[in-house]
Amino acid sequence: MNLSAMNAPAPLGWLGIARLGLVQSALGANVMLATSLLNRVMVVEYALAAAIPAGLVGWHYAVQLSRPLWGHGSDRGNRRTPWIIGGMGFLALGGILATNATLFAPSSPIGALLVAMLAYAMIGAGVGASGTSLLALLATRTTPARRPAAAALTWIMMIFGIVVTAGVAGSLLDPFSPQRLALVAGGVSLAAFLVTLIAVAGVEGESVRATEPAEDRAPFGVVIREIWADPAARRFTVFVFVAMLAYSMQDMILEPFAGLVFEMTPGQSTSLSSVQHMGVLLGMILVGVGGAVFAGQGRARMRMWVVGGCLGSAGALGLLSAAAMAGPGWPLRETVFVLGFANGVFAVSAIGAMMDLAGAGVPGREGIRMGLWGAAQAIAFGLGGFLGAVGSDIGRAAFGDDGRAFSAVFTVEAGLFLVAAMIAARIAVTESSHINLHRGATA
Repeated sequence: MNLSAMNAPAPLGWLGIARLGLVQSALGANVMLATSLLNRVMVVEYALAAAIPAGLVGWHYAVQLSRPLWGHGSDRGNRRTPWIIGGMGFLALGGILATNATLFAPSSPIGALLVAMLAYAMIGAGVGASGTSLLALLATRTTPARRPAAAALTWIMMIFGIVVTAGVAGSLLDPFSPQRLALVAGGVSLAAFLVTLIAVAGVEGESVRATEPAEDRAPFGVVIREIWADPAARRFTVFVFVAMLAYSMQDMILEPFAGLVFEMTPGQSTSLSSVQHMGVLLGMILVGVGGAVFAGQGRARMRMWVVGGCLGSAGALGLLSAAAMAGPGWPLRETVFVLGFANGVFAVSAIGAMMDLAGAGVPGREGIRMGLWGAAQAIAFGLGGFLGAVGSDIGRAAFGDDGRAFSAVFTVEAGLFLVAAMIAARIAVTESSHINLHRGATA
């Protein structure tokens, strides 16, 4: 008899799921600060090479390779809430420290870089601990029928948090000054942590497992090898890596691109990121309302949405490449919105598959499964952001023209999305693979 199942709390209702979505909103707001706003300030206002903030963001993603360990730790514990709160606190402190390091970069570049490395390590650890434990809690406490919808709802709320934060921060930053940056960044970090404390209060209940099954006490190495041995989990990991590599290459260069090629101010370029995330949000909502993922109408249809989103993203990046060559006068905001929309379409369907696979098998392994895919995403995001920034630097030096340099990077990214579409078309997440995953976890 499974004692963990007997002692498990009642599944989360929609209100509980929405409250956890607020945590995702707070997480997204803090990450936007480090990967978007500070990146723009370093490159445009302080004239640093784009490779410097890209390297810092890549470092924070490298730290996130510890996600499987965070997930395994929360699997073995009786509560995930402390991991969520502790991770968010670490993330908020890291964001404040990163902002201060940025402000001191012109006067003390070496010292600022060392402090920034510590700050981005804190950000990576905070995202890994909080984000992985949050998604594991969702996979553990939602019924199988609600898992895709719960994942999509919380992801939509995260994008909404990014959109609101980017819009508000952009409006408060103009005219730019170091004092304004410090106040805005500190306010974002503090507000995100307070929202997390309020959102998670009482949601989890007493414990995840009153009695931990013996099989859940297996060492980390044993568990991760069992999960990796499953073909469905392994194929999905490859797709996550390639798709997120394609997605992330423009993350570090979109705002510098807007500033250098389209001569936008810091507030305008930050608002451009808000436009992109509004597109992502709409794409997710439309796919969700259509019921292709949520209503259990078949995983083949889910793959169709994933492939379509990747192809749409490739097309939008082709338009963005043309925009880089055309310069001012091109409808940039509309192009970025289309890119965000296509990203949202493939993302929500992929997230539905992720939650479905994470909830398969014996209880108590949700955290490490989410950690595995989170680590694949982190590798892709770190590598993609760095390659995009370095590619733009090399292109600007080689071509002597900002537009041609950014156009080349966007073209490469479009090609990667085409590769991701081909991989997604071959993914077959069948019921038999779920059975294999269950057997692998219980062997």
